[in-house]
Amino acid sequence: MEIKPCGSRLSVKPSPDYFIGSVRVDPIMDAPEPARMRCASVTFEPGARTAWHTHPLGQTLIVTAGSGLAQVWGESIREIRTGDVVWFPPGEKHWHGAAAATAMTHIAIQEALDGKAVDWMEHVTDSQYRGG
Repeated sequence: MEIKPCGSRLSVKPSPDYFIGSVRVDPIMDAPEPARMRCASVTFEPGARTAWHTHPLGQTLIVTAGSGLAQVWGESIREIRTGDVVWFPPGEKHWHGAAAATAMTHIAIQEALDGKAVDWMEHVTDSQYRGG
């Protein structure tokens, strides 16, 4: 058993190459091999969001505070709220983030395949974010 004491993992500001706006990532777990699980709490300030991306083994989001938005490539934007659980299948191109006027925090859970848990793509434009 391994216990990571509260406060022992530092919050990080993710790369602007992969996120737009003010975002904070609080690591929860990065299991050692052969396990593949990775998990973090991610807080998005209003209007902040990820870039388009995929996950080789899929991703689960558990919304823990606020309300946000999520979209799969070619589909309509969907609202997500506290208590919602979202599943993106392997390889599904998507983005997620806060609503325009409300912050949102979610726990992001994904597994790594050959050491890689995410494939980052282009930024979500302001027009795409607004549903245009």
